[in-house]
Amino acid sequence: MIKWKGIAFRLHPLFVLIMIASVATGHFAELLVLFFIVLWHELGHLLAALRFGWKVREVKLLPFGGVVEVEDAGSVPVREELWVALAGPAQNAVLAAIGLLLGYAGWIDEAWSDDFVRANALIALFNLLPVLPLDGGRMLQSWLSLRIPYHRTLMWSAKISMAFSGLMVAAAVYPLAQGGLLHLNLLAVGLFLCASNWTYFRNVPFVFLRFLVHRSERAEEHFDKGKLSMPIVISENRPLTRILKLYMKEQYHLVYVMKQGKIVGVVPEKAIIDGFLGRLTSGHADLRFFM
Repeated sequence: MIKWKGIAFRLHPLFVLIMIASVATGHFAELLVLFFIVLWHELGHLLAALRFGWKVREVKLLPFGGVVEVEDAGSVPVREELWVALAGPAQNAVLAAIGLLLGYAGWIDEAWSDDFVRANALIALFNLLPVLPLDGGRMLQSWLSLRIPYHRTLMWSAKISMAFSGLMVAAAVYPLAQGGLLHLNLLAVGLFLCASNWTYFRNVPFVFLRFLVHRSERAEEHFDKGKLSMPIVISENRPLTRILKLYMKEQYHLVYVMKQGKIVGVVPEKAIIDGFLGRLTSGHADLRFFM
């Protein structure tokens, strides 16, 4: 692990295994190029996140990209999320263009240039797949959060990610049915993503709880900006969890409580969150309601 300005840089165990395999098979030079491409890709995410003022805790490097862990997860604007997600593949496009130009100019071997461009294109395109924690998965999650409540966004993005991860595993083993060879690299990545997204799916209640905590802390910012509210209309006997599951990420809500067709109260969203968090602290609420 390396620390820079309070940000931890780590190699994921999967990357370590590939490093060992590369050394054993005599492909260490190719590994160094892969490491440079992945690091450059992730630095694009990191610099974009820092540009928007995100508090970055850790950067974890994977063989096909990486993960930037931030303290503000779930509370940053969708526009910023999209820019940060796109920053990684954009860096691969820059590297590919540089490699291509150097190859055409004759400054580097043309075959090496082609391999370098191909590697960058492969990493960029792979990261655009709609699978968490890949960039495409984060972009899909951001897009969904603009259209459906955030709790449903978390559930659907996890399910879609698991489905695509399963397709990767199927694509890796399919050649065996045709008398071909197993795609071992694709199988390893697919299994890793399946396990990662299954864990994410199981942790959705805690991810959503973190979202609520950050939202409650920043509720006053909406008043300072004069943000328009989006009403939620619900009957008085509905549990708090049912209301919280209707919250939209980019909206501020006023909850209209109805009884026999009449409004009996208007409650700001922060009061609902604080009420739930208070019950959770006292042991009268259960996170299983968020599954």
